[in-house]
Amino acid sequence: MTRSSLLVTFLGLQVLVGSCHAFTSTHHHHVSHHPQLHASKNEINVADLGLTMEDLEAPLPSELLQGIATSGYESTSRIPSVEDNGCQWTEFDNDFDVTLKIPGLRGQPAACLAVVFATTSCTISAFGRPVWSCILKGTVDPDSANFMTEDGPDMIPVVQLSVQKKATTERWGGFIEQIGEDSLL
Repeated sequence: MTRSSLLVTFLGLQVLVGSCHAFTSTHHHHVSHHPQLHASKNEINVADLGLTMEDLEAPLPSELLQGIATSGYESTSRIPSVEDNGCQWTEFDNDFDVTLKIPGLRGQPAACLAVVFATTSCTISAFGRPVWSCILKGTVDPDSANFMTEDGPDMIPVVQLSVQKKATTERWGGFIEQIGEDSLL
């Protein structure tokens, strides 16, 4: 087992032990005579594990994430204060599935939309003219890209994308690195 997986296992056991202790604490009182072990009810001393803050902040090893899908939401707006959650992504080992509901495309018929990928960007066009684009957090294989559009609620078209990553060992932790100026690169 790697150090990170030991830490995950240890923390999982601590949560389980803490839950069991909370469950039984009304009937049994445990008094610790070692002040470092129980400095407070919400603290656990893990100094004996030999871990540092660097260990805890390090990314999880890629082999631990194999076969696990991660997902999240990102804004499709260039304005930092606007969190529209218009990009819903799911990252797998080798590819991404993305659903875009971009408020800026309100009123555009889904049938007029097209999606073009380059290795580091994604562009949506309406009636052949680019209307939204973004820089991706990593590189993709543009030839693997597929998309489907449909009319969505509130006249906002829904664009569903699927694309394969070029570097399959790297996790992006999101899909969009940056939105283009006026939504165009």
